[in-house]
Amino acid sequence: MDMPRSDVRPVDFDSFSTPKHLEHAAQQAHARNYQDFLIVDVDSHHYENESYAEVFEYIENPIMRRDAIDSGGRSTGFLNTQVGGQSMAGRIVRNKGRKLDKPRVSKHRDIGMTLDWMDSMGVDYACLFPTPMLFLSAHPVPEVEAAMAQAYNRWLCERILAHEPRIVSMLYLPFNDPDAAYKTVKEFGDKKGVVGFMVTSPRYKSVHDNTFMRTYRLIEEQGKVLSFHAAYNWDDRALAMCNRFIAAHALGFMWFNMVHMTNWVVNGLPERFPKLKVMWIESGLTWAYSLMQRLDHSYLMRTSDCPQLKRKPSEYMREMYYSTQPMEMPEDKTLLEATFKQIKADTQLLWSSDYPHWDFDLPSTIYDLPFLDEKSKRNILGGTAAKLFNLDSKPVKKIP
Repeated sequence: MDMPRSDVRPVDFDSFSTPKHLEHAAQQAHARNYQDFLIVDVDSHHYENESYAEVFEYIENPIMRRDAIDSGGRSTGFLNTQVGGQSMAGRIVRNKGRKLDKPRVSKHRDIGMTLDWMDSMGVDYACLFPTPMLFLSAHPVPEVEAAMAQAYNRWLCERILAHEPRIVSMLYLPFNDPDAAYKTVKEFGDKKGVVGFMVTSPRYKSVHDNTFMRTYRLIEEQGKVLSFHAAYNWDDRALAMCNRFIAAHALGFMWFNMVHMTNWVVNGLPERFPKLKVMWIESGLTWAYSLMQRLDHSYLMRTSDCPQLKRKPSEYMREMYYSTQPMEMPEDKTLLEATFKQIKADTQLLWSSDYPHWDFDLPSTIYDLPFLDEKSKRNILGGTAAKLFNLDSKPVKKIP
């Protein structure tokens, strides 16, 4: 008979607790009096693969549904994956311990875990996005992207958004299938907690293709936001020359949004959809200022290439919205201040954490900037997002 080992320690469940993990963030929130600040996170994530058993049940096609369930979503069976990722290294290395986390709220696990990190950081509302599905845009079968997007969106609306008013989302648009993208906006535009629709940027569909115009028009008519969420694709021919994840990550998250932004502007879509609210997510800030200068320079020499434009490209770009994370923090803060000025940060910039990914940012990245006055801080941390998403401006957080 085996004797019990005396050197085996019992599992310390507190070490896997989200509030415990973010206790320093909560200390920051108290010290900076976030209780009085409306804070809206426009880009946060969950690991939807932890709920695939529920999500797959929403797939309409019975053959795809069975394939997904049988494979468990593994890349060899149903869904695609990417080399590299958020869990390889960095500040968040607790992914394998997430299953031991015990949320304080007894609602759906995703709701409980999300509210735990929101309260710890001092966040009132969070816009929730998937994580593995950010790479679904590179799936070789468009029908799979469309089926999975519809299933996830229905699951998210019914299981999460319908039961927690502090969690909202811009739903995944299956952009590789223009008809499915349009149907997504039609089906979910009026659902509780849906504040817009999100295009995952690592894809090779041109945003100015005429097949997408009716989708843009419908989003504009609904008063919702259209966002482009950056990611990387290490299989991209240019990024494939990189031999380190940090290189593919640093370049990829800018590259795809730069391409889509350029096509969006030079093809006159801001003139065609002047009331459409467009947001660019998780590319940082320096790319926008750089691209403004580059496009203006070229435009002034070749205005004939852009007959739809009535103003310089930078003027249209300053009317769009940008999320902060990952916000570049140069030692010389005057460079950051100049970038804020160029993108009209007071009215166009929105704070985002990107939690729980390894490079997430706390609200202090904005709150502590010395060149911002209180009004600007309030706008960036939550005021602008509240207007954009039609949220209550009264703080509702519960900092532990």
